[in-house]
Amino acid sequence: MVSIVIPAHDEERVLARLLDALGGGEVPGVEIVVVANGCTDRTADVARRYPVVLVETPVPSKIRALALGDARASSFPRLYVDGDVVLGIADVRALCGALGGEVHAAGPTRFVPMTGASLPVRWYYDVWQRLDGTRAELYGRGVLAVDRAGHERVSPWREAMSDDLMIAMSFAPAERRVVPGATVVIMPPRTYRNLLRRRVRAMTGNRQLAHDGGAHLRRPAPPGPALRRLAAAEPRLIPRIALFLATAAIAKARGVVAARRSGQTWLRDDSRS
Repeated sequence: MVSIVIPAHDEERVLARLLDALGGGEVPGVEIVVVANGCTDRTADVARRYPVVLVETPVPSKIRALALGDARASSFPRLYVDGDVVLGIADVRALCGALGGEVHAAGPTRFVPMTGASLPVRWYYDVWQRLDGTRAELYGRGVLAVDRAGHERVSPWREAMSDDLMIAMSFAPAERRVVPGATVVIMPPRTYRNLLRRRVRAMTGNRQLAHDGGAHLRRPAPPGPALRRLAAAEPRLIPRIALFLATAAIAKARGVVAARRSGQTWLRDDSRS
């Protein structure tokens, strides 16, 4: 038995895509819990079309949605899957099979289709996907699988905008694994404006995490050394690296402003819905 928790905030247009890929809630031994949180659309109605456990809350918080889903889930291994990605049952099985022994957390490889994305977005992802942390760490995948020991590491859930970074940084390298036999499809933003929205959210969350109790977490390696190696090995990428660094600087500056605002915000990008 495996339990899959899906926090869904205004995912009416994409939730069915994920649930269909997961077998529509009809695969024996697979329990799916959808937590519709703070939705202003028909996300819950979409979930009701499937034999899944539906939890509804008016609070738009992914971390609180994860906690609510956890309370209803009954089995391990347990997967946490963003509502806007695509993951199949074979990928679920591969992730669960990777857990055991020292490995308490697993994530899939990424497939990021660039069809329809603007040139700056394609350039940004061309650099981002080559970074050491992007390839080896569990953050930025929209999927996390844990066994019971791994679950104890990340719960009780603590409010944080950078939830995937907080979770990923809770595991030492020997305790986590990126599974080649599992793939998640992550839709990138179409426009540079929407890319910046995503990056501002990430920067805001990282800043909050650093200031609100994240000091005990293992920190990801800074991208500087990897970018220098990449520029030396492939000089043709230097203009793309420059755009990557400029994007990071803009997002960091905007993140400082956003972090001063009260409350949590999803800073959504619906351009690929």
